Amino acid sequence: MSAKDIFHYAVKVALQKADWQITDDPLTIRLSRTLNLYIDLGAEKIIAADRNGQRIAVEVKSFLGASLISDFHTAVGQFINYRYALAEHDPERILYLAVPVETYDEFFALPFVQTVIQGSEIHLLIYDAEQEEIVAWKN
Repeated sequence: MSAKDIFHYAVKVALQKADWQITDDPLTIRLSRTLNLYIDLGAEKIIAADRNGQRIAVEVKSFLGASLISDFHTAVGQFINYRYALAEHDPERILYLAVPVETYDEFFALPFVQTVIQGSEIHLLIYDAEQEEIVAWKN
């Protein structure tokens, strides 16, 4: 199992503040007898009006490494692998990449990065790590 991101707890609290119930920490997907994937968080939100729940998986990234573009390559690669695994093992769950608001405002606003995000159909959860709050959802 991989180490938790430095902002793992902040995103978990942010989801709970937004009335999401954390169901898995981490969300494990068993690919084979010897190979598992671990997505940082699984969460569920019950919609009272019709009782149909909404389920998500969240991969948390801090983007605090030496190279933003290298962190971005890793994040996109993980996201795509996790999306394929969820499609096979838990197709109702929507996958989000959690990104700090500062990184979103400065790096994700670049046209190249926007092109990759839109072309790869990556859902984003933008969070404020200090306030432990969700700033925006981008689908």
